Amino acid sequence: MTAYFAFVIMVYINIYVLVPYFFFRNRYGLYLALLVMLVILGLQAMGYVLNTHLVDYRIVRPTQIQGVYEGTVISISIILVTTMVKLLQRWTKDNDRIAELNNLTLRMELNELKNQINPHFLFNMLNNVKALIRTDPEKASFVIVKLSEFLRFQLYENNEDKTLLTSEINFLSNFIGLEKIRRDNLSVSLQSNTDQRVLSSVFVPPNLFTTFVENAIKHSVDLTDTETYIHINIMVENQKLYFTCSNSVSHEYRVADKKNSGLGLVNIKRRLELLYGDSYSLDINAAEHKYTVTLIIPI
Repeated sequence: MTAYFAFVIMVYINIYVLVPYFFFRNRYGLYLALLVMLVILGLQAMGYVLNTHLVDYRIVRPTQIQGVYEGTVISISIILVTTMVKLLQRWTKDNDRIAELNNLTLRMELNELKNQINPHFLFNMLNNVKALIRTDPEKASFVIVKLSEFLRFQLYENNEDKTLLTSEINFLSNFIGLEKIRRDNLSVSLQSNTDQRVLSSVFVPPNLFTTFVENAIKHSVDLTDTETYIHINIMVENQKLYFTCSNSVSHEYRVADKKNSGLGLVNIKRRLELLYGDSYSLDINAAEHKYTVTLIIPI
């Protein structure tokens, strides 16, 4: 029993002293030297205990060399196994830490991308108000009231990881509805063939579709008063959400801010990659007179 106790102490010293203070600090030569010394001292201690308390020294002497050899092999084998266990624990702990850091980085990058989208949206809305103040102050007041509702949505729902799909649909409906007020020649529609109860049970990341609708509004502007349109369809089927946004295209209209043009699409593509990896599908079809975005995401 005393020999067993000595062996346990030897293993304990290796796991909690030699490995963390020498092996994990890349002091491999010193670790190996100390490990050899530990094994020798441990074997001497166990041999002394066996010779003193269990059997007569003269009886053990002829087989002493064989006993030392076997003891050394057994000791080194068990020490190596316990060292591997310690290394596995360290590897698991490091992996957990790396995964936590990756998740933190992911959340920070998502928040940064989302924050880049929100001011872009608010900038467009304020431009709408600015245009209406000159042409129709009453409508401008109405838009300001609606804008306060958008800000409320941004403050209370946009900061969550997920929001109800119905809230997102209402947000988009108000958005294109306000644009309809500003442009008499714009035809807008937002439809869904999915049951309302299903829509009310689905959660999506907030502002996931806003960039596509913003682009549809911006690029459907026609300076010749020709009839323009924005059609949005949202459908849930087979654990997937299908979002389609199509708009008319006017080649006479040129985007004023070419420097930041396309920034929203770049951000939303990156956001989709971070959120869904390879499990989403985004198809953008730019025809001569029609621009269509089709997004499919898992739910």
